[in-house]
Amino acid sequence: MTKKTTTKESAPRKKADSKINKVIALMRRKNGASLEEMVQATAWLPHTTHAALSGLRKRGREITRTKSDGVSRYSIVGESK
Repeated sequence: MTKKTTTKESAPRKKADSKINKVIALMRRKNGASLEEMVQATAWLPHTTHAALSGLRKRGREITRTKSDGVSRYSIVGESK
């Protein structure tokens, strides 16, 4: 008798599906993204989301923060290549 084995095969994750790419896409919108929107999109905690923004800055992206109705909004305005 032969024994059947089953393995879970997962589809390869596309780069566009990564959490950091979701954050980048949110910040590229016309009005940018609030911290809460980024937290909801990634399921990260707020301090993790802030750390991700710092990482993006270190990688050459220029991020601005504006306040609208007491809510900070983050936008990507430039990227160094």
